[in-house]
Amino acid sequence: MRLDDQSESQNVEDRRGGGGVGAGSVGIGTLLVAIAAGYFFGIDPTVILGLVSNSSHHTSSAARPAAKPPVNDEMASFVAKVLGSTETTWQTVFREAGRRYQEPKLVLFTGATPTACGTGKSAMGPFYCPADQKVYIDLAFYRDLRERFRAPGEFAQAYVIAHEVGHHVQHLLGISDKVHAAQQKSGNRSAANALSVRLELQADCFAGVWGHRADSMQKILESGETEQALTAAAAIGDDRLQRQTQGQIVPESFTHGTSEQRVRWFRRGMESGDVRQCDTFSAASL
Repeated sequence: MRLDDQSESQNVEDRRGGGGVGAGSVGIGTLLVAIAAGYFFGIDPTVILGLVSNSSHHTSSAARPAAKPPVNDEMASFVAKVLGSTETTWQTVFREAGRRYQEPKLVLFTGATPTACGTGKSAMGPFYCPADQKVYIDLAFYRDLRERFRAPGEFAQAYVIAHEVGHHVQHLLGISDKVHAAQQKSGNRSAANALSVRLELQADCFAGVWGHRADSMQKILESGETEQALTAAAAIGDDRLQRQTQGQIVPESFTHGTSEQRVRWFRRGMESGDVRQCDTFSAASL
């Protein structure tokens, strides 16, 4: 990707090397209370210790000023530039619609970190928390993207960030809240999963809109790089992941969409650059 002229976003917070969730020490008094609770009330002592550790970590994290990535960290710089590109794109899209875009924060972490949505863990992959409007990513995921999912390349890495920012856009537009309300009202796991698929596919389409607009404005893509993102989208389709991990496919349990669907909706946004083409909720067929 050609990002030399792209300025880095100032909305990147670096929590790497901070010790992770539960890294703080637990005092002897707390330990005795936990043991007593287990003896007299039948409460698992690890539950007490976990709550105290989590609480202390949340407090220390809140008290600590947000750290910036080191200036010589190439991967952090890449992430900051991609985030900066999404900011430029969505500011333009929102302005065209007569609205103001509120930029999300992006948090780099290792292992685990507290979020307003609960403890974020590397095993979850990159994710967006609407409660604090932050995107979270352990950069080790990019190694998995390259080695486990066979989806190398910078645009594949950028797609991952753009997809999570797409969820932020959904949050700002009130789409996520409507979907979550509908899921709760349905009372049906299969129906809730189907709504989740449409939400995820729309985020894929929004990522494509970013790719189209960013390339139109700054010519950021090298020849063949679009295929990198399409490969990444296909690699993390529910059907492919279930086949790899379970040996069978259970469509009613899908939450993100099939490989084919993810590719189709990303391509739709990439080719059109138009958010109006990303209405997955009105589409008769995904």
